Amino acid sequence: MAATDFEWERPLIELEERIRELESFTDQRGIDLSEEITRLKRRADQLREEIFANLTPWQRVLLARHPGRPTTLEYIASIFDEFVELHGDRTFRDDPAMVGGIARLNGRPVTVIGPQKGRDTKENIRRNFGLPHPEGYRKAIRLMEQAERFGRPIITLIDVVGAYPGIEAEQRGQGLVIAEAIMTMSQLRVPIISVVTGEGGSGGALAIGVADRVWMLENAWYSVISPEMCAQILWKDSKRAPEAASLLRLTARDLMELGIIDGIVPEPMGGAHRDKEATARNVKEVLVRELQVLEGMDPDALLEARYQRYRRIGAFAEGQSQELASRREDGEEGQVPEEAGLGGQAVTGVGSPPAPSE
Repeated sequence: MAATDFEWERPLIELEERIRELESFTDQRGIDLSEEITRLKRRADQLREEIFANLTPWQRVLLARHPGRPTTLEYIASIFDEFVELHGDRTFRDDPAMVGGIARLNGRPVTVIGPQKGRDTKENIRRNFGLPHPEGYRKAIRLMEQAERFGRPIITLIDVVGAYPGIEAEQRGQGLVIAEAIMTMSQLRVPIISVVTGEGGSGGALAIGVADRVWMLENAWYSVISPEMCAQILWKDSKRAPEAASLLRLTARDLMELGIIDGIVPEPMGGAHRDKEATARNVKEVLVRELQVLEGMDPDALLEARYQRYRRIGAFAEGQSQELASRREDGEEGQVPEEAGLGGQAVTGVGSPPAPSE
């Protein structure tokens, strides 16, 4: 197994290696083993479907972090034409961890923004492992405001575990600039489409994710906190991250059910890194289709729809204090009911906002 392969892929990888060995043997010796090879390929296809149709939330988190997964610049190169990268926040410096610029999507000028991870140690250091500094978010805000002035739709590709948490980032106003980015996006009078392509962690993702349409790749994750940090806070044990991943409901399927996202972009069997071009084509198809719908909306209607979209998120059912008290009496205080979030309130989803109070 290669270092980038997962343990749960081992049976499939061993079978694929056996197929390659038989094909090589056939070429070298001229012996016809086509029947056996065909049988093994059918078995490999079946095993691949069994494995990837039943991934746990934690396994999807690991897939989202695969080092071969397409980066923002790779998506830009495959989806858009005539991309011109723009640099700097006009305040402090340029941040290589956040890339953005002007491009064409099927001939339509758009602004594209997204965090950028490195492919090797040297590039990861230069790009701060894809963790943007405040100047990265200020650059994103500058490009978004520029897009609004020129009437360009905005597309953000999200793949970030979180904003950089270092002391120098805090000194330069990391929390404030994230809030400013969220506020700015909520008020822009041009269409905004966000696609979570890998990791979508905390405010670092939300700062470029307040969009009219939000999609996720099939094996991406999107959450207020990473599973490791959640496990550390709840149980003082980051090794319980797989358990936290299940409780956080951070997968594309979970968030689709809760109404947080608008759709799921399918990935090739085995993950986006298995066929980057096919993944990019799927993303492009979604962007083109959604942009056609959004561009037909009046700016005022667009803003109102965006406002209502986020007002509906997080609806919950009240009146559970008696149930929680009963659970404490039964000795179940430390358990989180399956239908509840970590706060013990049952989520009803975007489509079911609570009735306004009198």
